[in-house]
Amino acid sequence: MKCPYCMFPETKVVDSRQEDEVIRRRRECEKCGKRFTTFERPELLEFYVIKKDGRRERFDRNKLRIGIIKACEKRQISQDKIESIIDSIESFLRKKKDIEVTSQEVGNCVMKKLKVLDPVAYIRFASVYQEFDDIDAFEEALDTLKKKKGG
Repeated sequence: MKCPYCMFPETKVVDSRQEDEVIRRRRECEKCGKRFTTFERPELLEFYVIKKDGRRERFDRNKLRIGIIKACEKRQISQDKIESIIDSIESFLRKKKDIEVTSQEVGNCVMKKLKVLDPVAYIRFASVYQEFDDIDAFEEALDTLKKKKGG
């Protein structure tokens, strides 16, 4: 594994952990000494997301990551926690018998995870995903969240 900082081809594994279906490795460059994390996943069959307009797209972890990161911007949520959410969602979707899932299923999975993790990130994601078109829709989502939190 090449060092992403200096491109030296020799790195050593400092720590290795199994997280769900992913192996997380902390590596250290033998030349510059910088550390970085790699994730090892099994190569699985591709599955597809059916969009609202009927288009089929290959499932893209990076696209999911970008949406979640935007929702979590300026919140105290670690990158490891975001990766864990992505892993959990992908694992859940892969366990389904069909190789096609709807974008609604993906969005609902993200909202469930964010609702538990951080209410602000949840509202941010929901406002884009559910296409709030006015303040009333936004207030309704906030009221629902408040009721479930007990206040």
